[in-house]
Amino acid sequence: MPQPDLTLTPAGPALAPRYSDRRTAVPSRPTHTPGHTHTRPRPHTHTHTPRNAYLRLFAVPGAPAFIVGNLIARLPMGMFGVSAVIMIAAAYDSYALAGGVTATGMAAGALTAPWIARLVDRYGQARIAVPATVYAVLGHLVLLLCVHEKAPVWALFATAALTATAPNTGGMSRARWAHLLKGDRDALHTANAFEQATDELCFMLGPVVAALLCSTLFPEAGTLVGAALFLTGVLVFAAQRSTEPPVSPRTVAGSPLRVPGMAPLLAVFLATGAVFGSMEVVTVAYVDGPLAGPVLALQAAGSCAAGLLYGHARRAFRLRTCLAAMTVLMTMPLLTASTGSLLALAGGLLLAGMATAPTMVTGMGLVQRLTPASQLNEGMTLAVTALLGGIAAGSATGGWAADHAPFAFFGFLVPAAAAAVALTLCAATRVGGRA
Repeated sequence: MPQPDLTLTPAGPALAPRYSDRRTAVPSRPTHTPGHTHTRPRPHTHTHTPRNAYLRLFAVPGAPAFIVGNLIARLPMGMFGVSAVIMIAAAYDSYALAGGVTATGMAAGALTAPWIARLVDRYGQARIAVPATVYAVLGHLVLLLCVHEKAPVWALFATAALTATAPNTGGMSRARWAHLLKGDRDALHTANAFEQATDELCFMLGPVVAALLCSTLFPEAGTLVGAALFLTGVLVFAAQRSTEPPVSPRTVAGSPLRVPGMAPLLAVFLATGAVFGSMEVVTVAYVDGPLAGPVLALQAAGSCAAGLLYGHARRAFRLRTCLAAMTVLMTMPLLTASTGSLLALAGGLLLAGMATAPTMVTGMGLVQRLTPASQLNEGMTLAVTALLGGIAAGSATGGWAADHAPFAFFGFLVPAAAAAVALTLCAATRVGGRA
């Protein structure tokens, strides 16, 4: 069955009529008949384009199916980190070790992700993502067994690296939108905001689900359920072949790292990732209980809400402006944690999260504009790789700060400092001067 063609209209993407459908098409000229002149009335059409920008995304043929599959696949991304921290800390009584092991897995993923993305660009999403996910799930299960059996510490670091083949599901979804909405910058901005809001939704629900599973069942439950969801979601997503971007031919353009402006932008992503990684670990350590997941989820809730509002904006802010707002708002968890009130900390995390999604949407938009179309998966995965590298460094630093804190809220200095570093790098390199 032939796939529907898309045409871009001022209202968004719509189905273009095929040759066999020309009997329903509207004539372009008046039709004259002998004896009188009249204009043939337009035939009644049942096509209704939603006015809401996000509903127009769901009206794109095939989009709902790949959105659902990708949502299932991305939910574990918010589960694995918290699950590993709780699982390892419970078995070895060390948040520093837990942060170091999760950082090792992220660092290994940062090294392998660009190569996997290059294979995706060259051979297709379904052909590469499925086996890569199977290997990553096996890695998580091996790590679970090692922790359960209290294997030597070196074994935890070694097995954490086995999870590094996980494909960039968010990048693959954004690549599909870039393919389906090619040429419509406003619709693509909305799609990017939707994807970022989806990321935040997963990071909002993931820690809650992980903390509940680990605390009510057993410490390894979060990792076990996350692995099952990850594999299921990727299988559903990969099965949606009608929206999969075409395979790009081999290119001699080299790595997207050579594109002017890409390297400094990735440095900003690296520092921004340290904000996320450190915030997760220091919050879990500060709360130290089953409420850690729900409290941490409030940061993602604030980001999700801000991302959806940002998607309705007619233009993006400058990256420097977004980072300045993030730097200011990341001081809120530090100030509220100093009061000793868990409720105040929850409010501080909610406010801090409101700068996250606009920053990421703006940054990913810059990556898409800098990267050649034939290397889009690789370019966006390089951005995610930089984020993972920053998250790894932030997790390790946050774990150290939690274990050696001279006072309870000391760890929250780390994400605030990382945000300031990201802003300084952006200002110094003048990356993203224009939205």
